Amino acid sequence: MDKSIKNITAIIMVAFMTFSFATVEKVKKEINLETSKVTWKGYKVTGSHQGTIDIKKGNLLFDDNKLVGGGFIIDMSSIVVTDLEGEYKDKLEGHLKSDDFFGINNFPTASLTFKKVKSTGKNSYEVTGDITIKKKTETIKFDISIYGNKANASLKIDRTKFDVRYGSTSFFDNLKDKAIYDDFDLVADLEF
Repeated sequence: MDKSIKNITAIIMVAFMTFSFATVEKVKKEINLETSKVTWKGYKVTGSHQGTIDIKKGNLLFDDNKLVGGGFIIDMSSIVVTDLEGEYKDKLEGHLKSDDFFGINNFPTASLTFKKVKSTGKNSYEVTGDITIKKKTETIKFDISIYGNKANASLKIDRTKFDVRYGSTSFFDNLKDKAIYDDFDLVADLEF
């Protein structure tokens, strides 16, 4: 009987040790490019313009259903203006794609890589990441919320940090009503 208790104890200890040191594998969830949407909004003294831009590739990384990482590549040639039509729409889209702004011929993609993710609530996180536009990289902080297979994030980006200076009062004087504010907004509604 004494030998049986020792055997059972040994089996329990081995099982306990095995489960105690088992690691939970991180799960990479690819972004659904068809159902996800990124909108942008830029501001000028006389108003604003808005539109969309496409994700070329992206994923979120989870560990035990908690967000721990992620990364995105944006197709800069997909910039679309949604608040104008016809000739004005075409002109603004062309200008945004030109070297005055994002220079898509030389810089066809932009990227965002999560470096640190901190939980701030049940479904919310603060992300610190590196954003690269026109081959210039800056650290950015933003909030992201996750609900089931959906995520939402809002980012405010200072375009001048990426050498996008056209119409910026930080670099040019006497622009008056032609001035364009340095910050623009991105809102990502993601599905994965």
